[in-house]
Amino acid sequence: MSKIVIIGAGAMGSAFSFPCLDNNHDTSIIGTHLEDKFIDELKKNNNLHPAIKINIPQGINILKFEKFESIFKSKVDLIILAISSKGIEWVAEQIYKIYKNTDMPYLLMLTKGLSIHKNNYELLVDKLERLLHSKGIRKTNISALGGPCLASGLANKIHSSVVIANKDIKTAKKISNLLKTNYYHTSHSDDLIGVEVCAAIKNIFSMAVGASKGLCSDNATNEIKEKNYLNTASALIKQSIYEMEIFTEHLKGKKETVSGLAGLGDLYVSSGGGRNSKMGSYLGEGMTFSQAKKTKMEKITVEGADLIFEIGKQVKQDFNEKKLPLMIAMIDAILEDKKLEIKWENFS
Repeated sequence: MSKIVIIGAGAMGSAFSFPCLDNNHDTSIIGTHLEDKFIDELKKNNNLHPAIKINIPQGINILKFEKFESIFKSKVDLIILAISSKGIEWVAEQIYKIYKNTDMPYLLMLTKGLSIHKNNYELLVDKLERLLHSKGIRKTNISALGGPCLASGLANKIHSSVVIANKDIKTAKKISNLLKTNYYHTSHSDDLIGVEVCAAIKNIFSMAVGASKGLCSDNATNEIKEKNYLNTASALIKQSIYEMEIFTEHLKGKKETVSGLAGLGDLYVSSGGGRNSKMGSYLGEGMTFSQAKKTKMEKITVEGADLIFEIGKQVKQDFNEKKLPLMIAMIDAILEDKKLEIKWENFS
């Protein structure tokens, strides 16, 4: 049995506690400083999580932020980071306070995204490592998780497959073995770059595939579109994979990772539903991003759009619309807040 602490009480962090508990690990969820009220409400409702619509088992220790330091006083074997990409700086500071004078346990990031640092793309694992190093913590071991796993499915113990990546394959395998169950199927990879890049940029392409119904014809009725848009969706998926391979190799990841769980697998799940796909559907109908955000998804985080705001300008410096026509089209629609226009003639 290992001691696992999950930072973040959102949908995925909470769902992730299920396979941890089923492996008989001592499992705790510690909320961020923004989740105190949420945790109070959760406990009042018998641990019924509103996002995944299921009760978190009593065997999971759910704590408010005030308990952050105390939960780490005894030896922790694995810290799971289930926070937003915007919370990386915050969590780096919290981890530093705990481990500034002692060895740090393994870290596993569920957080997906990329950032820009000094005009270069930066993986979130590298960003966290850089932030910790700047505070004086030199010894870190950070893994990342990718693959098609929606929180609600995991909490309901639906068969799900993911890949855990670390530059050291032995570490990736060790963490994989810690977490696998008869429904949560974990594999391992040493392509940390490829897994992280795919996990991030698939959110952009899932918006593109989500737009397929609106994009499938200029003249057809909504009824005909509803019945026939899959031709267009398939073309967009194929182009998405092609461009994901180009982008992943550009960042020194492995091309073959794109055809695996972190790339194609996750794109399939994200395109079939969820926040990115929903935003894509509005863009496909002819709405601008600002219109869709304000009238349809005002309080909903759209990871693909957030990623475009972070890396879009850099992508346009590095690539043109003939090299990455679909990605550039999505970037233009979001950054310039204009109607989505696909240049099909540039598809490979």
